Amino acid sequence: MKYLLSSLLFITCSAFSQNYDAILKHYDTFNGVVLVANQGKIEYLKGVGVANRQESIPMTPQTKFRICSITKTFTAVLILQLVEEGKLKLTDKIADYLLDYQGEAKSKVTLHQLLTYSSGIENLDQNNEAMYALHYPLDSIVRKYCSGKLVAEPGTQFSYKNADYILLGKIIEAVTHQPFEQVLQEKILDKIGLKNSGLLSNAKIVKGLANSYLYDVSRQQFANDDPYWIENFYASGAMFSTVEDLLTFDQALFKGQLLAPSTVKLMLTAYPELWYVAYGFWVSDTTFGGKKIQCADRQGSISGSNTSWLHLINDNRTFIIFSNTDATKLSDLRTELVEASLGK
Repeated sequence: MKYLLSSLLFITCSAFSQNYDAILKHYDTFNGVVLVANQGKIEYLKGVGVANRQESIPMTPQTKFRICSITKTFTAVLILQLVEEGKLKLTDKIADYLLDYQGEAKSKVTLHQLLTYSSGIENLDQNNEAMYALHYPLDSIVRKYCSGKLVAEPGTQFSYKNADYILLGKIIEAVTHQPFEQVLQEKILDKIGLKNSGLLSNAKIVKGLANSYLYDVSRQQFANDDPYWIENFYASGAMFSTVEDLLTFDQALFKGQLLAPSTVKLMLTAYPELWYVAYGFWVSDTTFGGKKIQCADRQGSISGSNTSWLHLINDNRTFIIFSNTDATKLSDLRTELVEASLGK
């Protein structure tokens, strides 16, 4: 009987792999790594294409990537851990922790509003090349790009920007009296054994980190990514990781190993009036194969680096796609992977 069950499992996994392989073949410009997991167990894991075009280094499942705004989910977890420890309250204001902050939002904007991109602070950082083209000290970034005037009543309008999470990173440092990188390492990475994840800087050499490239559709050619200072993204987008490390984080988070179950529920509370944003995710009922499924969605993009992470909350299925180019629309690829996983 044990042999029969093992044989059936092998046949099932092989069938899934063939389906996923067939899907990937349709995306002939895709370069990256795909992971599909069911109940935390890897169902499919594959690297496709080239991690470094200069040296013709192939992509592998262990390739590290810039994970861009997935960093924000880690930052949200750190904030909620400090809430659980009684060191923060979500109703606290920026001024309660950043005494030198001079923006108009100082005594008006709460941590909840920063977490949900509803601070109302003028958006000075999105699509602003100047913020990332020069190497600024963190305090200069806060002063120059995160301290604009209020252009909306806090809590009333959604406006996606890195500034809100950069401020959260500074608040984490103010509360813990430690650098954000150290807090991240101790409270998440070391705690759950993420050996292939961390915070990037341009000076840091990370073995196995994929180079990023831009794709010229008209010429059907790849070119080197635009230059920028990754550390300027800080707590909003400066992390690197592998798909397997992110799966470990995914399971630790949703199984209550990093936060109490009640806090996880709070984290996944969506605000429909703010485009269904939650803390570090967007949470909504998404239709796959004609069926509505509650999903936690987190995507990221910095020039040629693009990432996608989707967790089906009630099914405990996880879909992670990391790419080192902008040549493929990851949301389309992801939809096909989800529907294949669900047998649609």
